[in-house]
Amino acid sequence: MDSEIIFLNAFIYLSAALVAILLGKRLGVGAVLGYLLVGVLIGPCSLGLISRQNQDVMHLAEFGVVMMLFIIGLELQPSMLWNMRRKILGLGGMQVVLTALVIAVGGSLLGLPWQAALACGLILSLSSTAIILQTLSERGLSQTEAGRSTFAVLLFQDIAVIPIIAALPLLATYPAAETAGAGHGSANFLHGLPGWAQALSTIGAVLLVIFLGRWAARPLFRMIAATRQREAFTATALVLVIGVAILMSLVGLSPALGAFVAGVVLASSEYRHELESDLAPFKGMLLGIFFIGIGIGIDFTHIANNLPSVLGLTLGLIFIKGILLMILGRVNGLGKDTSFLFACSMAAGGEFAFVLLSIALPGGILDAETGRTLTAVVAISMALTPPLIILSQKIINGRRSEPTDDNQRESDVEDEESPVIICGFGRYGHTVGRLLRTQRIGCTVLDRDEDQIDLLRSIGIPVFYGDASRPDLLAAAGAAKAKIIVIALKDGEVVTNMIHTIRHSFPHLKIYLRAHSRLEAYEYFDLGENNVFRETLDSSLMMSMDIMKDLGFEEAKASKIACHYRKNDEKFIRQMAKHRHNRKEYIGRAKQYTQALDELMRRDLDGDDPDLTQTDPSPLSPAPPR
Repeated sequence: MDSEIIFLNAFIYLSAALVAILLGKRLGVGAVLGYLLVGVLIGPCSLGLISRQNQDVMHLAEFGVVMMLFIIGLELQPSMLWNMRRKILGLGGMQVVLTALVIAVGGSLLGLPWQAALACGLILSLSSTAIILQTLSERGLSQTEAGRSTFAVLLFQDIAVIPIIAALPLLATYPAAETAGAGHGSANFLHGLPGWAQALSTIGAVLLVIFLGRWAARPLFRMIAATRQREAFTATALVLVIGVAILMSLVGLSPALGAFVAGVVLASSEYRHELESDLAPFKGMLLGIFFIGIGIGIDFTHIANNLPSVLGLTLGLIFIKGILLMILGRVNGLGKDTSFLFACSMAAGGEFAFVLLSIALPGGILDAETGRTLTAVVAISMALTPPLIILSQKIINGRRSEPTDDNQRESDVEDEESPVIICGFGRYGHTVGRLLRTQRIGCTVLDRDEDQIDLLRSIGIPVFYGDASRPDLLAAAGAAKAKIIVIALKDGEVVTNMIHTIRHSFPHLKIYLRAHSRLEAYEYFDLGENNVFRETLDSSLMMSMDIMKDLGFEEAKASKIACHYRKNDEKFIRQMAKHRHNRKEYIGRAKQYTQALDELMRRDLDGDDPDLTQTDPSPLSPAPPR
């Protein structure tokens, strides 16, 4: 009977996870909030399909936290950390420390012991990586200064989870619960040994993990890879993570800590991406079940009985974190609007709070009443994260109708009287600018990536710091006298605003646009722009030409075919832009255009040598049969 109940619970959890993903997508709130909402729905306060006392599957689901920290460790490459060191350590470090201290003081004033208050501060200092990054991406804000600053702080928070997990047991003030959860040190192999022996064993276990990851894992993975059996590699990856978790549990450390260390050690391995891709489905599924369990555990009776205090604490958390983040943003050189968006993005709690609560409650760090309150506060505040980001963006856009002094680091833009202005000097704009300068064509370059600017200046390439979306800075860069402006930025919304600004303030400028995709190109066509260049088109055609030559085509023939393809594809994309809002019409036209293009290209290959650019391959005028 017990096995039947376990299977039934597993079925309910997995079905709920599927519903959560669809619900989160439909509501636009992200998967994490979807899991929490579905957990509430199937929990004892709603449908009652799962009770708080009947969560056997959760013991397995908590292993998803271990996998998540292992994968976070895999992604922390030293080069990336070094490039972002100032924002990660400076902005991120100050945010976690100051937020934890301020909330700890507030908790002490509310009557909590200082240990419990500090634990609350550490738990609430973290924000939701999953919800914030997804919402910023959906709103086109990931590559803005606020987006990059937010990512840096979230990265520090992810790293800070490890020392917080290690430090929480030192703050225990209440009797430990009987069930400590999966893998939180319930079976300590060192129990009863002298203190020095426990310390040596703990250090030895960590060193063993580092040794295995750096020297033993690679030969093992090499042998497994040689078998060319995907399931063998997946099994080995699972064995590695589970083995590290068991080892850490035996010496009284957090399994998550050991998994994180192992991930960092393997971050420079050539098998990093394979490990990540193999473990990601397990991590996603188990984490989903974990967050559903959190939703089940939200005590709505407790919330109803303490509604004023729960809502007050939620709003207080958002207000306190928001004010601190605004101050830190300004201190670190962010503009007013950037700091405001940065603060609104990260003012709420995060999913790691549930992870820490799952350690703090059974470990005697917090009492059950405080734990229920914190769970409710974090869940409600997380639900408010997307609306806060959307509202802040609307407020900022409303204020930007007039020129402001936002985002001025001090701009150092100068009028070089160049005929070309390039906005954005990343991998795309850099190539354009370098080529033009080899022909002594003057280019004034604007960019907002401070690290990129410092690097380019150090190698002798003149780049100015400035927000190219501001008409006053464009004027300072010489837009009134320039002939051409190249916009090579990633943020589509910023580019759209720039087009309107340029057409209004500098209508004589000829605009050249970089598009990341066909959909982005469609948007620019709608705005009346014709000089739109898809960034991967020409490199794809160059590869196709080399492939044809390796297969026996003459170089001239391969070049001619690629040229004809490019001209017709550019023609087709403009025709398709008219139909993209009607999905049925778009798909039908796309099929017909594809067939017409194939027919035209085959006729050319057969030697008919038509002028393809003069041929109308529309469905109304199909190409004649061969």
